[in-house]
This record gives sequence, C-alpha cells and structure tokens, in this order.
Amino acid sequence: MITKETKIGEVLAKYQEKAAEILMKAGMGCVGCPGAQAESIEIGCKAHGLTDDDVTNVVKELRELEKES
Repeated sequence: MITKETKIGEVLAKYQEKAAEILMKAGMGCVGCPGAQAESIEIGCKAHGLTDDDVTNVVKELRELEKES
C-alpha cells in the first residue's frame, strides 16, 4: 500500500505516467530527478512547499492507482 513513506521512485516505477501526472499536478515537477528515487512522498512534497493536507491528498490520489491495477 502506498503511504507517505513510500519512495517516489517506487511509485513512478510501478505506475509511470499516471503517477507522474499526479505528482506534477501537486507541484512536484522534478519527478525525473535522481533525488526522487530516494525521497519519500512526504519528503518530496515538503521540499516543494506542500502542506500535510497536500501530502494526504497526493497519497490518496496515488492509492487510487493501486485500486485500478
């Protein structure tokens, strides 16, 4: 299950373009950077100025991808 501790790289590897769209929509345009491979969703969101509520919303959207697959 995707959580705020899940690495961005893991999500991108599994859900590719759909995950990238969700992250970019949230303001995380660096989904292709090397740091995204090691950072958790929460750390990446916080680094881009997102709030705790934003992190929760991003995780919810990403979890929808899990349900679809």
